[in-house]
Amino acid sequence: MLHKAESFPPIATKISRVLILGSMPGIKSLAEQQYYAHPQNAFWKIMTALFDAPVETYPQRVALIKNNGLALWDVLKFCERHGSLDTRINDATIEVNDFAAFLKKYPNITHVFFNGAKSEQEFMKRVLPELPEKISARLELKRLPSTSPAHAGLKLADKLKAWKAVKG
Repeated sequence: MLHKAESFPPIATKISRVLILGSMPGIKSLAEQQYYAHPQNAFWKIMTALFDAPVETYPQRVALIKNNGLALWDVLKFCERHGSLDTRINDATIEVNDFAAFLKKYPNITHVFFNGAKSEQEFMKRVLPELPEKISARLELKRLPSTSPAHAGLKLADKLKAWKAVKG
């Protein structure tokens, strides 16, 4: 079934140095109104392990992001798709978030990590060419393995090893 998906507001603070970007929240996340709400998604397991901070509630998860100088958002502001998979997004319906305003508001962000290929692809195609040079020049960009359960090719330990990059 085709559904319209709209992303959440970003999680960020003035101390955010690292921005982690997904593509668009999946159906479970949209229903729960929480980033990475699908229980099979490894994102929160990875964050817990990286920062040695067990979290059980969503407010604790948000605090973990904020307290460690991270920011969390999605490249896409809006899209239509069948199900939750990035491969099912109708490209003609994509709208991206306003990164120029966001990165101007959070000038300490210098590193952007993509949670998988789709977020990187859409950022490079639709966002980066439109960013002012002053903003894009300060950014280091890197794709990390997707934490999605749809990308089970890598073991959690291997994903965790790659994701250590967000700690700087």
